Amino acid sequence: MTTLPSAWRYPRVLAHRGGGVLAPENTLAGLKEGLRRGYRAIEYDIMLARDGVPVVMHDPYLGRTVAGSGNVYDYDAAELALLDAGGWFARAYEGEPVPLFVEFAGFCKAHAVWMNMEIKPAPEYDIETGGTVARIAAALFADEIAAGDMAAVPLLSSFSMLALESAREVAPQVPRACLMSELPPDWERRAQSVEAVAIHTNHKHLTPALAQEVRAAGYGLFCYTVNDPARARELLSWGVEAFCTDRIDLIGPDFIGR
Repeated sequence: MTTLPSAWRYPRVLAHRGGGVLAPENTLAGLKEGLRRGYRAIEYDIMLARDGVPVVMHDPYLGRTVAGSGNVYDYDAAELALLDAGGWFARAYEGEPVPLFVEFAGFCKAHAVWMNMEIKPAPEYDIETGGTVARIAAALFADEIAAGDMAAVPLLSSFSMLALESAREVAPQVPRACLMSELPPDWERRAQSVEAVAIHTNHKHLTPALAQEVRAAGYGLFCYTVNDPARARELLSWGVEAFCTDRIDLIGPDFIGR
């Protein structure tokens, strides 16, 4: 395959939701497990609580990874922070709290962990979530943005075009990526509409031709969630520039695909 200039300025391998399969997802405990294994790059999810405060969670409802019932937006952030986000994984993690986004992102920055912040709005909260996450990210990395150190600035990704549009309007200086499980025929138009710098897609639906098309159009190309080293090597040979993994025990942060 023809080698194309790289549009990806970020780390190549990201720990999916912090600790992958080794710790409860989207928790400080998971983040610390990734750090312990040498990871300095993470993908994690953000949504809004009832009071508009962003928290680090994947599901818009409780019950799978966070003890309780109902929707995330039925609770204020302070109430969510008191719930158990680790007991489902193992008894050793019982009492692990739901992190507030500001605290989680601050911890990452303090430990030089680069972040792919996935904006994960609850239904009908796309605009508010996109704008809030972008505003906080811009404030947290104002110095890096002013200095032009964009490789240190987080990348905001989302399946929600409304959330990405809101993020662009509120903080255009924070880069964005379009998340698409399977690339539709108009993928490039969608990416252009939010001025995205990268395409994030499910590796199961990617082909060498599509990878070449994305790269030729000048976008960074990222895949989720790649847990087999052989598959990771194959994807990198197609021109995929980065991926996240749950198997941080099998695929290290310095994986280069050879």
